[in-house]
Amino acid sequence: MCNPGVQPGYNGCEPFRKKLPMSTAPLDPRYPIGPYSPPAVITASHRAIWLHEIREFPGEFRATAKAANLDLCYRAGGWTGRQLVHHVADSHMNAYIRFKLALTEDAPLIKPYNETLWAELADTKATAVEVSLALLENLHIRWVHLLEAMTDADWKRTFRHPEIGEIDLSYTVGLYAWHGLHHLAQLGLIRK
Repeated sequence: MCNPGVQPGYNGCEPFRKKLPMSTAPLDPRYPIGPYSPPAVITASHRAIWLHEIREFPGEFRATAKAANLDLCYRAGGWTGRQLVHHVADSHMNAYIRFKLALTEDAPLIKPYNETLWAELADTKATAVEVSLALLENLHIRWVHLLEAMTDADWKRTFRHPEIGEIDLSYTVGLYAWHGLHHLAQLGLIRK
């Protein structure tokens, strides 16, 4: 099922709690669960795990945000907890739209965005995090409905990123399962 050759890093083959580093080496707060490193061959079992993580993520993220000091940065030079919460909402909205584009067009060219500049915009600074947490909960309900209805052929559909190239939806669902857990772990570093 899982390809052990892709360790270290998150590949969605084990529950998130088991992915926390157990070594005495210092934790890299930029990647507390490791980088995304998908299995060489992505199976329906991998996708099922990733869908479960995407389904459960908003509740875990809300609980962690509630326990975090959102005015602190998770690392020197990093974003505040508040910026993390708004970033995840921005990112997952973009992911959802990319899925819909890939499912309705042939290899559409997507538009990347500058997440660093987005994190500095007025809506990120002035909007209560509750707005983005509620947005994530509702967005993930729709996204999971879409993901659960996808066929094997749908998972092979692609979009084109102008800098990275063609990316299929199987790879992308794993990337966003990792993305949520990646920022969940970062937010956990600034618990009250």
